[in-house]
Amino acid sequence: MGRRTRTPNAALAALMREADWGNDQLARAVRRTGAEAGLRLTYDKTTVSHWLAGSRPRAEVAGVVREAFARRLGRPVAAEETGLGDHEATDPVSGLVALGRADMDPSRRSVLAAGLYSAALAVPGFGEAAERIDRAAAGRTVRIGDGEVATVRTMTDRLAGILDELGAAHARPMMASFLVNSVGPWLQAAGSDRSKGDMLAAAADLTYLAGWSAVYELAQGLGQSYYVQALRLADQAGDHVTYCRTLRGMSLQASSLGHGPRALEYADSAAQAAPAAGPRLTAFLRGQQAHGAAMVKDRRQAFARLAETEAALAKADGRNDAVGGYDLAAYQFHLAHVLYELGDLPGSIAALQTSNRVRPRAERQGRVHGLGLLARRQMEHGHVEAAAATWSSFLDDYAGISSVRGDEHFGALRSGLRPHLGNRTVAHLDQRAREVARLKAA
Repeated sequence: MGRRTRTPNAALAALMREADWGNDQLARAVRRTGAEAGLRLTYDKTTVSHWLAGSRPRAEVAGVVREAFARRLGRPVAAEETGLGDHEATDPVSGLVALGRADMDPSRRSVLAAGLYSAALAVPGFGEAAERIDRAAAGRTVRIGDGEVATVRTMTDRLAGILDELGAAHARPMMASFLVNSVGPWLQAAGSDRSKGDMLAAAADLTYLAGWSAVYELAQGLGQSYYVQALRLADQAGDHVTYCRTLRGMSLQASSLGHGPRALEYADSAAQAAPAAGPRLTAFLRGQQAHGAAMVKDRRQAFARLAETEAALAKADGRNDAVGGYDLAAYQFHLAHVLYELGDLPGSIAALQTSNRVRPRAERQGRVHGLGLLARRQMEHGHVEAAAATWSSFLDDYAGISSVRGDEHFGALRSGLRPHLGNRTVAHLDQRAREVARLKAA
């Protein structure tokens, strides 16, 4: 038989012309972008020549190529534009189950955690679902109703509590398992349009929480993937609230990664998607808009949004729900970020102190993050004794929680103390930190 001939990749060639890239430049960009996802790629211009001639890399590399082009061009790049066969599931239920199943597998969890965050993601808009509720399941023997929806809502509340008290490393595997083994089948079961819509909305809430959990573990690409699935489920359910809360979560993620314009864009889109939001949700959204505005150095807008946040929070009732709740601690945390971005380090420290003081005791994971951030800013300001006291409180909670973000702060503690070991208080804290590290490693 003759050798199979490959079809030259005209799509990739066109994309390279748009990016003004030669083979070597594309190879370098792919190596650099892949490194963020934990991929050690050795591609060179010869590899790109093979792609142009019709060969294809493995799927995870094709995704890296897309992201490299997206960053170069400043716009989302669809899979078909590269001609490399990188396709994602568009059905939200299938996509969610596939993602959750991968997240359940301990052998794949480290790979998922290293997944690439896309700074130029094409976010599915609200109202894009071809049909709000899938009726294809009609006639199946499994049927859902109010009881199954209530189960998902209850589990979401319970898992949010575990996330707060014990950390994302414990909570997220349980979320993934429940999504795959219970929520996935229920999403494909028969039921009334109302029940199916309610189930989609409940699943969107839990998927959003899984994304939040992944981001807390610094698994940025995985968190973004969960967020996108949550947007798709919320869209199918016609659930404006969960859709805008998820966009707000994506804004927070972008801000934590230093993507200021993107953070503001997501925050503004979230606010626009919730025109009839109640006061607590309004505060939740306006606070993130303030942070995004501060990141792009729009001082006037940042403080105007903070004023709106404070006014809305003052009107909120006593209920602060598990998914997307907002309270005085969250407001002060946003204030701290705004002040820090605008160059007011002392003001930021004061706001963090207030946030930590009023945070509910049950929110241990949030407290670990808030104390770690406060101590680092106190060290940055040169207040070593104050930072040592904060680090001591941090260790009280960190010792009993499993959190990658907490681990990151702990690493900053260990390195930040070294120049000050001549200080007796610092030396004592360093010894305690060594003991905590030993117990964590045991």
